[in-house]
Amino acid sequence: MGAGGKAAKERRAARVSLWVARASTTVLLWTCVVLLAAAFGERLAPSVLGGVWPGCLTQTLVIVQRPLLLPADGERAVHTAISTTAAAAANAVALPPKRIYKNNGYLMVSCNGGLNQMRAAICDMVTVARYLNVTLIVPELDKTSFWADPSEFQDIFDVDYFIASLREEVRILKELPPRLKKRVEVGYLRSMPPVSWSDISYYQNQILPIIKKYKVLHLNRTDARLANNDLPMEIQKLRCRVNFAALRFTPEIEELGRRVVRILRQNGPFVVLHLRYEMDMLAFSGCTHGCSHEEAEELTRMRYAYPWWKEKVIDSNSKRKEGLCPLTPEEIAMVLKALDIDPSYQIYIAAGEIYGGQRRMAALTSAYPNVVRKETLLPSGLRFFQNHSSQMAALDYMVSLESDVFIPTYDGNMAKVVEGHRRYLGFKKTVLLDRKLIVELVDQYKNGTLSWTDFSSSVKASHTSRMGAPSRRQVIPDKPKEEDYFYANPYECLHQPDELSAL
Repeated sequence: MGAGGKAAKERRAARVSLWVARASTTVLLWTCVVLLAAAFGERLAPSVLGGVWPGCLTQTLVIVQRPLLLPADGERAVHTAISTTAAAAANAVALPPKRIYKNNGYLMVSCNGGLNQMRAAICDMVTVARYLNVTLIVPELDKTSFWADPSEFQDIFDVDYFIASLREEVRILKELPPRLKKRVEVGYLRSMPPVSWSDISYYQNQILPIIKKYKVLHLNRTDARLANNDLPMEIQKLRCRVNFAALRFTPEIEELGRRVVRILRQNGPFVVLHLRYEMDMLAFSGCTHGCSHEEAEELTRMRYAYPWWKEKVIDSNSKRKEGLCPLTPEEIAMVLKALDIDPSYQIYIAAGEIYGGQRRMAALTSAYPNVVRKETLLPSGLRFFQNHSSQMAALDYMVSLESDVFIPTYDGNMAKVVEGHRRYLGFKKTVLLDRKLIVELVDQYKNGTLSWTDFSSSVKASHTSRMGAPSRRQVIPDKPKEEDYFYANPYECLHQPDELSAL
């Protein structure tokens, strides 16, 4: 080969080497872009990717659950990141890829009420966001209600798990992207309450155009804003998925709840009594049966002090006879005995401070000596939860799910949501008290027109079909507040007997 041929061969080799170097550099750069998009897609999506959720660019997400240790004295000690790779892999939860959709805007929501009212609202708002193809900002919890609990979402629920476990349904961010956040901070925000008990078409036809117009919409009341019935099956199932799977309490709350249950289980069977005989409930409902004149006056003053409690003038006796008052501790003691609840059973009080204290609890503790509360089972373990009513309610929620029997004395939000969750867990026994009948029987027994034997027989007979067994929700057209609540009996999500499924 001549000198010219050798030079030509060297030039070809140089060009090939240059092409390989360029190709390698290009591949390397694109790999970096993909990895950056996967790592920061939540931030990049709104501005760089035109609002489309970049699920195709992300790898399968793995969440590692880090255990939290709670020493015997109740101090919170977070486990340091020293676990081995094998241990981390054992606790890892592989999540499905993100859902890809064109983002129509951002939905901010402020929940109102107590823990379980907010819990149901969160489920509804996740569902709404999913079917509007918008991005949901982690819901804000109520800090201005009677309980004045300053807890944030992440203080009660495992926020990272909440976001990641729903990623194949809806995109959820902890806060707005910086550009939109600045607009909100200077007051450029459309805020409104949605119409109560609406179907999904209301949100598609009325709410979605507002979101598209303003880019961000704030819904400032979210309780009972989605209908109980006549919604597509996939919507009902998503509400259940959020409630029963995505809304997991923080590791601190879950571990403390498990400790309470272990202590109870060591001492035998236990009944959870959701005794809603608390000052706020009595003031709100106007129920003063068994209270002194001074106590009734105190409750009335409290009711007038809260402007958002609309009903002010209340006839306590009439309301009680209609079954619209929570049962008193004395009345519930009679009911437990009538139902043959063993006096040796533990009675766990899932409630705040009982109005009237030990004086009003005397009849119950006399009949059932093993009355316990979380404060008595963990006297030093709750100090971090003091003045945080929603976190305390979360502990009661966990214990209520695990109890042998759950008995609510009033049909508030916790009673209903726990009832539905216990149905989901296999139709665990929940005694749904007929308060109207019970107060009638109690009054007859006390005035001597009904014997104890007849009283007990009547209570038993009237509650054989009120134990949380499989059933359909009662639907009352145009009266959603009076019909059965979706979260008390989400039968669309339950394993029903064949004869019920065929209805």
